[in-house]
Amino acid sequence: MKTLNRKPRSGRIARTTAATVALCILGGAGTAYAYWATTGIGNGSATNGTMQTVTVDALIPGDTLQTSLVPGGSADVVLRATNPNSHAVTVYGIAANGAVTADAAHPGCTTTGVTFTPPAAPLAPTVTIQANTSILLTLEGAASMSAASLSACQGAQFNVPVTLEVRK
Repeated sequence: MKTLNRKPRSGRIARTTAATVALCILGGAGTAYAYWATTGIGNGSATNGTMQTVTVDALIPGDTLQTSLVPGGSADVVLRATNPNSHAVTVYGIAANGAVTADAAHPGCTTTGVTFTPPAAPLAPTVTIQANTSILLTLEGAASMSAASLSACQGAQFNVPVTLEVRK
């Protein structure tokens, strides 16, 4: 019987495994380098829309007050806010924007004695005005009248100029 002098295969398997591991490491390192070192060139564009002004209107027929203002007392302020935008907006804050005046039917009411106390910003709970809609906001107890109010102010409706801060 003839015996063959064979080399064990374990050396070849070890070399193949080592070469495969080395290639994987080098391939991974090359991929990582390419990921971090690559730059690209391209074109892009965007447009910035302009948000339209959300308005506050005077009361209209159908908008009714729930409380009346008397000297030494307070009453609710009702605002009709209109959002002409194509997206909803959130009312963040409300601020006084001038002197409170009486309606045209009460020209003798030159000293109203009325003050407006706006709610703290941000409003809680939040108030959202949907796209292209109007809402009524009732600010409970936001108007107060001092004893300095003239008698000619009896029965008057008061115009309270306000500014709304809204955010998209």
